[in-house]
Amino acid sequence: MTVEHGGHREFFEARYRDAQRRADTIPWANLEPSRFVVERAGPMVSGGRDAVVVGCGLGDDAEYVASLGWAVTAFDVSPSAIEWCRERFDQSAVEYVVADLFDPDPEWPGSFSLVVEVATIQSLAPEHRRRTIAAIAALVAPEGTLLVSALGRVRGNHGAGPPWPVKRDELRWFESCGLDELRFECEPSPWEGFERFNVEYMRNG
Repeated sequence: MTVEHGGHREFFEARYRDAQRRADTIPWANLEPSRFVVERAGPMVSGGRDAVVVGCGLGDDAEYVASLGWAVTAFDVSPSAIEWCRERFDQSAVEYVVADLFDPDPEWPGSFSLVVEVATIQSLAPEHRRRTIAAIAALVAPEGTLLVSALGRVRGNHGAGPPWPVKRDELRWFESCGLDELRFECEPSPWEGFERFNVEYMRNG
């Protein structure tokens, strides 16, 4: 699965297309918003500002953020996933868009006061991790917030992916992209042998 040859697009499109609207066949689809997103985004004052959900999957995080008053754009590389979102939430205020993190709308960089990233970093091969992190960080507006929830690897090699768990040191690459880490949490993952890293960042100035 390589970014250069569009392998990530083919992989995720196949998973959503072949699921035939059976969410139980999508391992990462919980059909509810991430607990971390609820806890951290819930107290924020939206003021109608722009938010984006990266790799939105079946749309639950996007719908939750929109319910708080944010103007939400949610994108996924899979056309089938986006079509599924539009069917699930046919009265939604969310703008669901087919887009690639590595080839975003040219108006997106630096445009979002809230960026939500749940389980995207771990889903792309480790050789592209710096590029993935830089692409996510680029979406955050000045004084904007980034919420990241990723499958964590504290030690050892957990084999071939996807997913490819994220190292704590790799998440610090967000700081080299101009973001400050405000909060870091490590909690047990439902997957034995893994952790869940939940991190909140802000871009100053």
